[in-house]
Amino acid sequence: MYCRDDLISKIINYGKLCGDKNLSPGYSGNISARFEDGMLITVSGSANGYLNENEIVYTDFRGNSKEEGKKPSSEKFLHIEIYKLRPDINFIIHVHAPALSSFASAGKDLMAPVMAENVFYFGGIPLAKYALPSSRELVDETAKYFNVYDAVLMANHGFIVGSKTINDAYMKLELAESYAQVVLNTMLIGGPKTLNKKQTGEIMNLRKV
Repeated sequence: MYCRDDLISKIINYGKLCGDKNLSPGYSGNISARFEDGMLITVSGSANGYLNENEIVYTDFRGNSKEEGKKPSSEKFLHIEIYKLRPDINFIIHVHAPALSSFASAGKDLMAPVMAENVFYFGGIPLAKYALPSSRELVDETAKYFNVYDAVLMANHGFIVGSKTINDAYMKLELAESYAQVVLNTMLIGGPKTLNKKQTGEIMNLRKV
C-alpha cells in the first residue's frame, strides 16, 4: 500500500482535477483514502479543487480525528461505512458534479442502459433516497447500494464513487458525468434509445472475459 505522503499527494492532485473539470465546484464534496486502521479524509469546509496537505486528516473508523485541531469532513461516516462494506475499495470521491447532480436533484437514477461503456463499467447508477447531509440516515440510505454498485447518486445532493485505486475512481467519475450529460442531451432530441436485454447481457458478459 501507499505511504501517508503518497496518499495525501494523490488526494490533492485528484481533488485539483475535480476542480479543474468543474466536477466539484466551490465548497463541495470530499475525498478519502483507506490508511492503516482508518482513513485519510479531507477536513470539514475544505474545497476539493484547492486542497493542501493541512486539509487532510487521519481519522479512525469510529470517526475520531487523530490529529489535534483538524476536523474531518461531516460525511466521514458515509466513507467509513463504505470502507467497512467493501474491503476492495481504497478510495472514495464525493462531488456535486453539475450533470450528475441534476439527475440527483430531479429524483432520477441512471439505471437505464443507454451507452455500452456505462453498462460495462457501472451496470447502473442507482439513486439513494434523500437524507440530511452528514446524518446517519444519509449513511444508511446511501452506503447500502455499495453492496452491488460502485457509484451512487444521492437525491438532492450529489454523487459518490469508490474504487481500488484513486485513478479508477476519478475515471469513473468523469465517465459518469459525461454519461449524465449525454442522457440530458438526448432528452432535447427525443429521448434516449435504450439497449435491449440481450444487448445489455452481452455487454455484461464482457466483464467476465
